[in-house]
Amino acid sequence: MTGTQYVAPPRFARRPGAVVRGWGDEPWLAAVAVAFTVAQLVLVRPSLGFGWDETVYISQVSGHAPAAFFSAPRARGVSLLVAPIASWSSSTTLLRVYLALLSGLGLYLALRVWRGLFPVRVLAPAGALFASLWVTLFYGPQAMPNLWVALTALAAVGCFLRAQEDRTRSAPVWGITASAALMALMRPTDAVWVCLPLLVTLVAVRRWRYARLLLALVAGLVAGAGEWVVEAYVSYGGLAQRLSDASSIQGGLGWNDAVGDQLRSLGGRTLCRPCTGATPHAAVTLWWFVLPVLAMLGVVVAVRARRSAPAALPAVCAVSAAVPYLFMIGYAAPRFLLPVYALLSLPVAVALVHLVTVPHGLLRVLAVAVVAIGLLGHLAIQGVVLGRVVDRTAVSHDGWARVAAGLHREGVRPPCLITGDDASAPPIPIAFYAGCASADTGGHNANTTVGALLRTARSELVAVLTAAGGKPPSYARSWHPVHLSGSVDAYLAPGPRKGLGA
Repeated sequence: MTGTQYVAPPRFARRPGAVVRGWGDEPWLAAVAVAFTVAQLVLVRPSLGFGWDETVYISQVSGHAPAAFFSAPRARGVSLLVAPIASWSSSTTLLRVYLALLSGLGLYLALRVWRGLFPVRVLAPAGALFASLWVTLFYGPQAMPNLWVALTALAAVGCFLRAQEDRTRSAPVWGITASAALMALMRPTDAVWVCLPLLVTLVAVRRWRYARLLLALVAGLVAGAGEWVVEAYVSYGGLAQRLSDASSIQGGLGWNDAVGDQLRSLGGRTLCRPCTGATPHAAVTLWWFVLPVLAMLGVVVAVRARRSAPAALPAVCAVSAAVPYLFMIGYAAPRFLLPVYALLSLPVAVALVHLVTVPHGLLRVLAVAVVAIGLLGHLAIQGVVLGRVVDRTAVSHDGWARVAAGLHREGVRPPCLITGDDASAPPIPIAFYAGCASADTGGHNANTTVGALLRTARSELVAVLTAAGGKPPSYARSWHPVHLSGSVDAYLAPGPRKGLGA
């Protein structure tokens, strides 16, 4: 078959040198990674303020603000990722640039694992397709775990196949241990779903059984999730309790059809909870329906070329990774499916290369034109959606910064504590912006009591945030009211403010 000639032999070999490797494709993969980094810095403002979840992760290692409450589903991987910058600098731009560079490097390394399994004519388009999605670009420079799960998932599956290709080499085995560990460090449950097909294959398929690889994969998952499990017993009442709390915070895991929610979120809703409203225009969502069709075509092409595993295995892992976010959770966020998009990019690229290379004559010209027009339209739509998301996010985060500035004008400076329960004035990100601790007496982020708040108010500056004109909790009704910014008011505890300038 022309158009999809792979450099590796048609069947998995176990002898040295079975996979052909070279340096000729390095510049192409590097170019994709560099373009990804540059696009982040140009299209996603490096000065874009931190989001709610980001402030939780960053505050754990920040020298700027006390650590925010760390709820049960979260893992410490992102905090460790940002620690080299966040531990000594409060610069938003510096951290964004650092993460953009790091994510570009991560994409390059993840693609490089697949050299020899696919030619560069497949790998470079696969990386470009994944990197050009608005959700990939938006979260590239953000302190969030999902993109890192996606990149490590891509690397893990590639290492798995490389280890099966040549069982005399140790590098792929160590690679899957490292990839699985990093994935589990970011999100342990996601890592399990991604790796489930690999574990089943190693145990249930005779010709794929490889005890050393199985041990390496399990060791990686255990090493990455170990801190999360230990912390469950230290701080959450045990592993079962932490899993139960995590399920509760996510609305109760079970059968939930979230396919429609994910579809509605594609228009640029970073969190769709509750996910109401109209579905975006068909032009915005069309790629989502084309994606599985092209992935299936890519698998078929690979099967016909007797190279089924490199296309089929990432597709199976993608399906596994999608299950909890499409059918077990009652809300949606586009970032949840980043590992799915990364893994499907490979069979999709196989399909696209096949479509533009296999036909001859006029049919090839027509195929190239259709694919080119489709990709250009897709890129344009992704760019428009990304621009809207960035603008909307900037407005929200700038509003939090203005509220924090208003608190500073009222004399609320560290050491201080901010609380409240109104969605228009979330205490966690505003407290981070102000350099204060945050606290909540109810809800999923409850980490204190009213009595503890009142005791803190005797020695620290305490502010309760409400919507403009809203009623404060009963314990703060006698506190000093101030209007901060926009639609946010605050009630300030009187004691520690005595003798302080505004």
